[in-house]
Amino acid sequence: MHSFRFVRIAPVFILCLLAACATTRAPVRQPGDALTLGLQEQREKALGDTDHWTLEGRLSVSNGKDSGSGSLTWRQDGARYEFTVRAPVTGRSFRLTGGPEGAELDGLDGGPRRGPDAESLMASTVGWQIPMVELKRWVLGLRAEGGAADIAFGADRLPSRIVQDGWTVDYKQWDAARQPPMPSRVFAEKAPYKVRLSIEDWTFGR
Repeated sequence: MHSFRFVRIAPVFILCLLAACATTRAPVRQPGDALTLGLQEQREKALGDTDHWTLEGRLSVSNGKDSGSGSLTWRQDGARYEFTVRAPVTGRSFRLTGGPEGAELDGLDGGPRRGPDAESLMASTVGWQIPMVELKRWVLGLRAEGGAADIAFGADRLPSRIVQDGWTVDYKQWDAARQPPMPSRVFAEKAPYKVRLSIEDWTFGR
């Protein structure tokens, strides 16, 4: 394991911050029916092409052995992304950037590391499995493209859980002050890996 293991003493990587206008949700899950699935299809049409946004919050991650957390800024600019995590104690920043041409991770001892994509780069350097492609859709409350998904809804008719590609994604809170409502706490798990995001703010547009 590379020096990124510093997370044992200074949590680094996925989130848990409460959004000011978020609604806390009871663990009520209902299978999709014509109404809720129709509303979700409308949501996916409205947000499916939304690929210019910035997410601010906190991130925590675990691979079953090591775990940590830190503040997160995730900027999505079309196919390109910038995923920056800041450790709370050391103040060090880890920045994952890339696009269709590949990915680069800055902040590790020994200089930047490069790989063909964000997921394989994270797996090879840190030993964590973070489903970056799917997560880009899940954080918006959408099903990821290209794979079958089971979806359940809460009493508010918003997604409560999505099971897709071996991952279980639980929506713990939604920011109902926004239109459309946006997730504010998203927990994704595929044993032994866990990714938790707590979203403080969304900004849309270039």
